[in-house]
Amino acid sequence: MASAETPSVPEPKDKETADASTAVDKYSIEAAESLANKALHLPIADAAPIYEQLLAVFPTAAKFWKQYVEAFMTVNNDDATKQIFSRCLLSCLHVPLWRCYIRFIRKVNEKKGAEGHEETRKAFDFMLSYVGSDIASGPVWMDYITFLKSLQALNAVEESQRMTAVRKAYQKAIVTPTHHVEQLWRDYENFENSVSRQLAKGLVSEYQPKYNSARAVYKERKKYVDEIDWNMLAVPPTGSSKEESQWMAWKRLLAFEKANPQRIDTVSANKRIVFTYEQCLMYLYHYPDIWHDYATWHAKSGSMEAAIKVFQRALKALPDSELLRYAYAELEESRGAVQAAKKVYESLLTDGTHNASLAHIQYIRFLRRTEGFEAARKYFLDARQSPNCTYHVYVAYATMAFCLDKEPKVAHNVFEAGMKRYMQEPAYILEYADFLSRMNDDKNIRALFERALSSLPAEASAEVWKSFVQFEQTYGDLASVLKVEQRRKEALFGTVEDGGSALEGSLQDIVSRYSFMDLWPCSSRDLDHLSRQERLSKYISKKLEKPTLPSGPGFVDRGASGLTSTSIGSADIIHPNTSLMVIYDPGQKPGSAGGSSTSAFDDILKVTPPALVAFLANLPAVEGPTPDVDIVLSICLQSNIPAGQKGKSGSMTKQSVPVHAPSVSEVSGSSKSRPMPSGSSYKQTGDRQSGKRKGPDDDDSVTVQSQPLPRDVFRIRQIQRARVTSSQTGSTSYGSAFSGDLSGSTS
Repeated sequence: MASAETPSVPEPKDKETADASTAVDKYSIEAAESLANKALHLPIADAAPIYEQLLAVFPTAAKFWKQYVEAFMTVNNDDATKQIFSRCLLSCLHVPLWRCYIRFIRKVNEKKGAEGHEETRKAFDFMLSYVGSDIASGPVWMDYITFLKSLQALNAVEESQRMTAVRKAYQKAIVTPTHHVEQLWRDYENFENSVSRQLAKGLVSEYQPKYNSARAVYKERKKYVDEIDWNMLAVPPTGSSKEESQWMAWKRLLAFEKANPQRIDTVSANKRIVFTYEQCLMYLYHYPDIWHDYATWHAKSGSMEAAIKVFQRALKALPDSELLRYAYAELEESRGAVQAAKKVYESLLTDGTHNASLAHIQYIRFLRRTEGFEAARKYFLDARQSPNCTYHVYVAYATMAFCLDKEPKVAHNVFEAGMKRYMQEPAYILEYADFLSRMNDDKNIRALFERALSSLPAEASAEVWKSFVQFEQTYGDLASVLKVEQRRKEALFGTVEDGGSALEGSLQDIVSRYSFMDLWPCSSRDLDHLSRQERLSKYISKKLEKPTLPSGPGFVDRGASGLTSTSIGSADIIHPNTSLMVIYDPGQKPGSAGGSSTSAFDDILKVTPPALVAFLANLPAVEGPTPDVDIVLSICLQSNIPAGQKGKSGSMTKQSVPVHAPSVSEVSGSSKSRPMPSGSSYKQTGDRQSGKRKGPDDDDSVTVQSQPLPRDVFRIRQIQRARVTSSQTGSTSYGSAFSGDLSGSTS
């Protein structure tokens, strides 16, 4: 492209349009499309600021660049057009935009004769070197070949050169998998036959396999390309399903190109991969993983300089990405460019990252690797004076001095210096204790725990107490273990971390004392039982102490036994009032509990249908509030439930209900009929209609069993399924507890 003096973009006559859109969301696609449509109907002087605003937010939006440059081409502002093309062409490998560029070049050079033709040819070569491998580049190849054919040859030498140039263009086009590869192949055959049929036979047979391969790859390539939205604007990832699907589509296309399905040479294959990455970044411009993959691929391919350029572009696109900065520094350090890597680390510290302590730590480690221990020590002395320095910097430097430089005294001094600032940090206390444990300094460990626990509030000391107990269990005698455990219970009694556990010892303490790693002194079933008991005991203690449970963020407490228990969940979730819950006791009988519980249960019995009460009396006692559904259905199908009576007061008349468990022979239908235990009789008709069960006193009363079936689809389905099963096996199945019907078959 011809060089020209770069003019400034025309200033707008008024700035109302730009100011009106400042309140719009920066990455709003709807607002951007609206502004672009509005700019189409404005004079170029007024539209230019709008385009600049749009392209500042969407620098890879090829359609906005094309619309912008065409506005200048319409008014024949060639200098501004060249300036815009120089800004967008290499970052927007979009065929329509590049065809707009070639139209501009041809218009500029159409009256320059041979010199203009040469400039146009160079522009075509320049364009094809960047977008010639695009699947939509077929028209570009056709335009190029048409342009070459249109050149006039003054002599035989020029004619030969022209034909050679056309032949080379055809041969490049037919091995490129594009939408027009078949049309290009037919044109190539016609071209060769028009030149020399004898020569055409050999050339066509030579390029036939290459063309077949390109056509096959095109069909596969098209499947991946069709999944991509080419009108998508580059916005930061929001996690939407559309963005994720586009990310996956680009990943699949990149993997396809990296596999080199056409089996072309490495240079050509790498060129296609680069082109695909560049196109991908037009739409996934704000995705750091795409930038990192692109740079890493360059580095693995041996092009380290290209990888560095990609990282530099990535940091301009995503200046707030710490991940890309660390990856870039790592690349520079791996190739021996220490000073370049050092500048990257310094930029992390000076640009004010959100995690300054991590930047300090990584820079100390970098200085230790590249310049030695003394440089790392000097920087640590400066870093600890920083207002955003946290205890992590002390822990990292002390660990490095102890493990790498074999300087335990230096590490000990660093930890002690940190105690003056971070005595209230439980995590720092634990790291210090771990260091002393590796030093086998048990006396100082105990002194550290005592010093820390004397200053830490009870709410923040749970983890320190836990570590103290574990230390005594591992290295202390039995007396010291029992003493520390008791002190822990006293210190945490009544706190949120303790959950209101009792001060006396329990079996959980034995589990904690005599377990090791994943070895336990009991079975998993016993552990589960102890864990439930621990939760129940804490719940009882809370209920006795407080009428209602405290609300707030959830927490997890391992307690003295190390068994995990979960307290109330997040405050954002609505929870039931667990203070009103009653612990389930399978052996408890109605009326055994005093107070309001008994009266409430009696009220339930008063309104419960007699048949349901009799059915519940037949249920066996189970371990838990939820019995087995199969057992319940079996009882429903095999039990004889008589009708109850109601007295004047409305309460249920007590009656003895015989519990009969039929034998296998009785249920399997060994007898045609079976007498009812209650003495009631049934009338059996040919169509198996149900009879009405009558009570001994009120024969004409309507019983519960004679009422219609409940409008519960699930219950009806279960009853019908049981009837079908019993009829297939030839058994006699007595009336359901819900309907009182008699269903059976005689064998």
